Formats: sequence, structure tokens, C-alpha cells
Amino acid sequence: MKLNYLFPNKYKKVGWLILIPSAIIGLITLYLDFEPNSLDFNVPAIFIEELLGDKHFFGIVNNNILNEILGALILFSSLLVAFSKEESEDEYISKIRLESLVWAVYFNYAVLLISFVLIFDLAFLWVMIFNMFTILLFFIIRFNWQISKLKKIAHYEE
Repeated sequence: MKLNYLFPNKYKKVGWLILIPSAIIGLITLYLDFEPNSLDFNVPAIFIEELLGDKHFFGIVNNNILNEILGALILFSSLLVAFSKEESEDEYISKIRLESLVWAVYFNYAVLLISFVLIFDLAFLWVMIFNMFTILLFFIIRFNWQISKLKKIAHYEE
């Protein structure tokens, strides 16, 4: 089966090599509130809302870009991990991939729905920030878990 929407298998390793350190560094910087001064830049912004000030479209703001760099690395590498072909990609693995993706969407939105009801104020903002990454994370976990179960069954049958 020809799957044009998947990356070649070699990109999965590249994705893992970028994802793991980026996620660890990202969590550490969030926990320690670390923002090195060397990454403070004037950057373009589409919407600007100044604290107790004006709101306007398009402009330049001074921002520490560490979070943006780490977020982009995590998203890019998650996409590589999630959507790279397996070594032997067949129709059954495609079925597992689709089921895992649907499951991840359902699970992600169930978590979001529970968050709407039980989490408020600034804590909800953090939930929404993490929610950008969790759908891919849930997919990667579920898909790899299902593939490992498939490999165990195949190994057992040998």
C-alpha cells in the first residue's frame, strides 16, 4: 500500500533524537522559569496586548524566544515520530495508525472537556498550552503501544 502522507522510516529516529531532549529542556525551563537574556529579541507579532495597555494588530515586541524554539522543535519532532513509516508498513499497521489517531483525538478532547469543567483561570491557560502537544503525544504513546503488542504476538507465534 502506497502511503504518500508518511515520512520515510529514517525520520523517526531523527524525530526521537530531537523530541526527547527538547521535551526535557522544555519542561525544565517551564519549571525553573528559565529565560536566558541572549535569546531576547524584537520579533514580529500578529496580535499585541500590552499589560494594562493597548491591543492592536501587527507590530514588533521584545520577547524571549526560548519557548518558541522549544515548542517548534517539539511539534516538528513529534510529527516526524508520529508520521514516519514503520520498517515494514502494511495495511494492518495502517489500520493501527488510524485507530490510534482516532483514539488520541477522542482522548485528547475528553481531557479538554474535563478541563473545561474542573480547571479555571491561569491553570486553564496552562492546560491549553499543553493541549497543543498532547494530541500527538497521546497518538505516539498509543500507536507505539499497539505496535509493541503486535510484535509480542508475532514473536510468540514464532
